[in-house]
Amino acid sequence: MNQHARTSFVFPDSRPRSPFYTEEHEAWRHQMRRWVDKEISPFVDEWDEAGTFPRELYKKAADIGLTRFGFPEEYGGIPETDIWHSIVTTEEMARHGCGGVNASLMSHSIGAPPIAAMGSEAMKRRVLPEILAGEKISALAITEPSGGSDVANLKTSARRQGDRYIVNGGKMFITSGVRADYYTVAVRTGGEGMGGISLLLLEKGMKGFTQTPLKKMGWWCSDTAALHFDDVEVPEENLIGPENGGFIGIMRNFNAERIGMAAGANAFARVALDEALGWARDRKTFGKRLGDHQVIRHKIASMVQRITATQAMLEMLAWRISQGESPIAEICLLKVQATETMEFCARESMQILGGAGYMRGMKTERIYREVRVNAIGGGSEEIMRDLAARQLGV
Repeated sequence: MNQHARTSFVFPDSRPRSPFYTEEHEAWRHQMRRWVDKEISPFVDEWDEAGTFPRELYKKAADIGLTRFGFPEEYGGIPETDIWHSIVTTEEMARHGCGGVNASLMSHSIGAPPIAAMGSEAMKRRVLPEILAGEKISALAITEPSGGSDVANLKTSARRQGDRYIVNGGKMFITSGVRADYYTVAVRTGGEGMGGISLLLLEKGMKGFTQTPLKKMGWWCSDTAALHFDDVEVPEENLIGPENGGFIGIMRNFNAERIGMAAGANAFARVALDEALGWARDRKTFGKRLGDHQVIRHKIASMVQRITATQAMLEMLAWRISQGESPIAEICLLKVQATETMEFCARESMQILGGAGYMRGMKTERIYREVRVNAIGGGSEEIMRDLAARQLGV
């Protein structure tokens, strides 16, 4: 089926599909495609079964600029990028069909931005160069066992004691939770609600800070863990931004994360479509190609319809963001649209592939397992709809 991937509707060799992508974006697309084909695609089945991937992949990603995009140059970043570079990156990183690789490899994209935006100059110079160079791993720790999307009511506490914070509590479902070196952790330093939340930088090896790996339905090779804090002493200089001013940093992070997750979900939907297209063209049933059966053609047409609509919504919102807007309601609904598209296409591709789609080693089988984490992570579909409605004044 690989021969179809080179010429299909899903991953054409030439662009632009829309006027937003410049020659620079397309050059990056082709560089990313070559890198993914060499460094990731041949190994994803092995890595997924092993439940991990080599740490040196972070360094390889840094060497081509993947981990550096969007960060200030003085810390080793590449600032001359925009939202279209991010979309191109996400599309190409989906082609290998393994969301677990992307989640852990790119965990710095949610862990490090609060440091870059709100951290002290000393903190930035100490930790960002190592993270962007792929030498250290960054994670974001917000979700708790008592509540996922209800960030304003998180329980993990940080009590001021002299020149330190004493942290107690726990976090759950944290990507790169075991092998991260730096953790951007949301804690309660003040009263109830969003006004009492701060961000602290915790570091691997701090006394009383432990990590427990978690087994999951999907994203097998992504390092996911529960974190526990038992009187962890954190120096006051590890405060990210003002005390009790962390909530705005979390919310700023969420908008970017949700756009990225939407782009990824739609890109994985394309992967499922591409695998189904290849199978429908080659498979023979009842004396003719599978794709010659009307019911199969209609499934494929419906997949294309939903993917194209989601892409149009994604690019429209990306353009609005590039113009300085912050369309929170529409971003929330885009994430719902994209994860529903991914779910629909994973199901339809599985039906077209039949028994073959149920076998390990097929991209659709893995994507089918990974649908739910996309529909829940970064804000569940239910929370996204409710937040959108509130933003719209309902």
